[in-house]
Amino acid sequence: MATEFHNLQELRHSASLANKVFIQRDYSEGTTCKFQTKFPSELESRIERTLFEETVKTLNNYYAEAEKIGGQSYLEGCLACATAYLIFLCMETRYEKVLKKIAKYIQEQNEKIYAPRGLLITDPIERGMRVIEISIYEDRGSSGSSSGSSSVSGSTAR
Repeated sequence: MATEFHNLQELRHSASLANKVFIQRDYSEGTTCKFQTKFPSELESRIERTLFEETVKTLNNYYAEAEKIGGQSYLEGCLACATAYLIFLCMETRYEKVLKKIAKYIQEQNEKIYAPRGLLITDPIERGMRVIEISIYEDRGSSGSSSGSSSVSGSTAR
C-alpha cells in the first residue's frame, strides 16, 4: 500500500523522509568489503525479499571484483612507484573504475526498483563503506498515521 514514485526527483520533492535502514558490513569472512544480506523488517511492506537480496549480492560481487588482486593491480603499483604516483593524474585505477560501475548500478536500482517503492539507496562510499543506507520516504499528502514508526535499527555489537 506504499505510494508509487516515478523518479528520484519526484521522490525527493514530494515525499518526506520517514525512516532509515542501515545494512551493516559482514565481517564473518574477514575484512573484505561485504554487506549482510539479512532482510530488514522495516522493508517488509516495501520491497520483495528477493529483489533486496539480489541488490546486496550484486554489490558484494562488485566489491569483491574491486578488491581482487591480479596482474593489472601489480602493473598499476609498479607504474605508480616508477612515476612517483604521478601516473594517477592521467590514469584511473581498476578500483576506481569498479567504484564508478557500482555508483551507476545503485543509480539504476534506485530509478527502476527502489524509488517507485518510496525507497532510496545511498552509495556505501558516501558512508565510509561502513553501511548501505536505505532511506524510506512517505508521501507528504498521506495522513499522519504511519506503520513505519518503528525506531531505526541500532548498530549491532562491533
